[in-house]
Amino acid sequence: MTSTNPVDPKSIPSRALSSGARIPAIGLGTFGSDKYSGEEVAEAVLGAAEAGYRHFDCAAVYGNEHLVGESLAEIMRNGVPREDLWVTSKLWNDRHSEGDVVPAFEKSLRELRLDYLDLYLIHWPFPNYHAPGVDVSSRDPHAKPYIHEDYMRVWRQLEGLVRRGLVRHIGTSNMTIRKLELVLRDAEVKPAANEMELHPHFQQPQLFQFVLDNGILPIGYSPLGSPSRPERDRTPADTSDVNDPVILEIASQRALTPAAVCIKWAVQRGQVPIPFSVKPHQYLDSLRAVVAEPLSDQEMRAIAGIDRNCRLIKGHVFLWESARGWEDLWDEVESASDGTEHP
Repeated sequence: MTSTNPVDPKSIPSRALSSGARIPAIGLGTFGSDKYSGEEVAEAVLGAAEAGYRHFDCAAVYGNEHLVGESLAEIMRNGVPREDLWVTSKLWNDRHSEGDVVPAFEKSLRELRLDYLDLYLIHWPFPNYHAPGVDVSSRDPHAKPYIHEDYMRVWRQLEGLVRRGLVRHIGTSNMTIRKLELVLRDAEVKPAANEMELHPHFQQPQLFQFVLDNGILPIGYSPLGSPSRPERDRTPADTSDVNDPVILEIASQRALTPAAVCIKWAVQRGQVPIPFSVKPHQYLDSLRAVVAEPLSDQEMRAIAGIDRNCRLIKGHVFLWESARGWEDLWDEVESASDGTEHP
């Protein structure tokens, strides 16, 4: 597929990590949810590269890395140097045993057909597994809350991958300030990035500022409010960013789509959004938004004022038997203060 009027990759802004490396300020997510096949996602990766994307966010649990890897190989055969690409993958929850971490990483590396990864994340801070397609009431009988010593055993394995040159940076995902404080205290290789839910209705200002203050890059998933998220993650209280009157007004005044406004806001705020789409006009629209005229200070303030603290990816299926609700996953309840196990 040949993209119409692609964006020059050199015109796309980038963000500096604490190492000095630079990451493109927008990436393409590859989580097809329960709506798109791996083949469709792999085709989108090819099309997105033609459109100008150089940053691709992957994960083992998406079940499509072997297909995405074929697309990455073709992209490089077509003349894009490996060093111009930024590829992220993630360790899934059922591979938190010390002996499972490196083999899981090596499988992702092999399936993605790469010699190294730019970033490798621990997908969730819990070793809690759920079978594909379960509903929100499902519980893994072996699920447990965050145990810092266990997490650090996994982190030490990632640090070893850095020392071996197999991954350039390592990071966290779906974390909280309390958990990150412990990791920063004990890590030898500090997290380079934290992937977190970020969109206008869920701006996470305290966590966002915390990661910036500690030299950690915020990478924002669900930047449009995750319209393609699985049905199990939807609740009646959820709100829609792209239908917010403030977003719609800015979009109308600037002749942009509401999605483009959300992407522009994210990049200007300082996070790296990773929108997902298999539709060329949508992922090209997001890319063009990044290089278009910036939002005004007044528009940025207006969007800052519509935060509703509306978490869409709540993580119900990762709860343990004694948990009181999904809020326990995010340290939103009182917990032990000994720094070893919480909530």
